[in-house]
Amino acid sequence: MSTVANPPAALAYATHGDEPGASIPWYIWIGVAAVLSTTIGGTWDVSWHRSIGRDSFWTPAHMLIYLGGVLAGVVGLFLVLKCTFGRNAQLRATSVSILGLRAPLGVFLAGWGGLAMLTSAPFDNWWHNAYGLDVKIISPPHTVLILGIRAVAFGMIFLILAAMNRAAAAEDTVLFHRLQVLFLVLAGDAIGSQMFFVQEKTWDVLLHQASAYIAVGIAVPIFLAAFWQASRSCWAATATASFYTLLTIAQILILPLFPAQPKLGPVYFPVTHFVPAKFPVLIVVAAFALDLLWQRTRAWKPWQIALVSGFVFIAVLTAVEWPFAKFLMSHASQNRFFGTGYYQYTARATGPDRARVFFNPDHGVALYWGLLRAALYASLSTWIGLAFGRWMRGLQR
Repeated sequence: MSTVANPPAALAYATHGDEPGASIPWYIWIGVAAVLSTTIGGTWDVSWHRSIGRDSFWTPAHMLIYLGGVLAGVVGLFLVLKCTFGRNAQLRATSVSILGLRAPLGVFLAGWGGLAMLTSAPFDNWWHNAYGLDVKIISPPHTVLILGIRAVAFGMIFLILAAMNRAAAAEDTVLFHRLQVLFLVLAGDAIGSQMFFVQEKTWDVLLHQASAYIAVGIAVPIFLAAFWQASRSCWAATATASFYTLLTIAQILILPLFPAQPKLGPVYFPVTHFVPAKFPVLIVVAAFALDLLWQRTRAWKPWQIALVSGFVFIAVLTAVEWPFAKFLMSHASQNRFFGTGYYQYTARATGPDRARVFFNPDHGVALYWGLLRAALYASLSTWIGLAFGRWMRGLQR
């Protein structure tokens, strides 16, 4: 299995077998729909757990998640059959071979993700029956499901990226820019997934702990750097972080419009409508700072860019999020936009969430040492992301 950095010009079309300037093929649109379906279903499912509890496997939120897996399967099956048994030379040339089957690299990754998602379903039912109907977000079956969703998402990102890179090689600027927009949408979705995975570390009442910034410093710069390199966009970090921010704000504005009532006990807060996500962490500001930095340091060595980037990312994020977190604890933030007045049904009256106080905030040496560690981790994360992004930029199969 390999990628081709410079395929023959006849094979460098942006889509499988299409002429330069052609429209984006239907299976890429279906792939984008698959990823967004799992994202919407996943965020709805978390709200369902916080508002109603896990009352059944057959909830609309679960169905949306698994619909994404089905749609990804349709794309994968079509491309495997076309590449393996079809006679289109261009289509076969832009695919890889695994166990005798041919398809673009992203299809095989998405296929593994779909299998992981299906495996997680009975595992999740067993887990809830054994350990309780409503447990932590990051449980073993949920982790398998999230990894499967991420594999589907990255499979589709690779599918679009390979087409985009071939469009660049063929100098088809129109199709390249169309694909670039779709790439940035799915890249922004991936940033949101990273923040979803660390949300239990970045709850608003935890934002005065260094551990919150360590979690973000590990999880986010690797993707910001990779997508900046791969997309060829000077503002990729800002664009992808903005997608996460806008999607989360949309949840806050939309979900409380629909009624919901807890079906599990004990109920400590009388929920009457769906409880949305917490207000997004302001990574968009730090991402904007990285875009500005990276535009001015193209001639630097990767390790130099990574080292400075990690410290810039954490410094800017701390500078904006620390005082903003204080605002989120205040009564002024308890409105429809910031949404800090929404509490899940398990929120106790004496807990920090409803009391609007920080939980075990860090001070002094412990805080500064934690932020230094966060900056170093962010530097390492950026270095890995830059290397991965350079590899992604050469992907053409």
